[in-house]
Amino acid sequence: MTAKILIVEDEPALLETLARNLVRQGYSIETARDGQQALDTFHQNAIDLIILDLMLPIMNGFEVCRSIRQESTTPIIMLTAGDSETNRVTGLEIGADDFLAKPFSMQELNARIKALLRRARMNIA
Repeated sequence: MTAKILIVEDEPALLETLARNLVRQGYSIETARDGQQALDTFHQNAIDLIILDLMLPIMNGFEVCRSIRQESTTPIIMLTAGDSETNRVTGLEIGADDFLAKPFSMQELNARIKALLRRARMNIA
């Protein structure tokens, strides 16, 4: 079964790079460029994992994460341009499963995705 990943990122070049890399890894991809579009896409699709930028137009990543956590345990990896401890702690406390500071390596992101999907599938079984 191919996992479907929702990438929420407002920077077009990074969104395209992430999508291209994850398609090459065998994942199905949905994308969103702002917080509201992220929630709409999440509700319209069976999403297995979310890669969620913190700084987004309309609704920030914290708000999106909080909203999704009210109804779902779908794994969420938050991304941020800053490496602030406060942002990491806040993200984890509101329900993010993992946190990566930009710039990050695609190899590390791929490993984190695999680990979270493996854990999520174990919880389903």
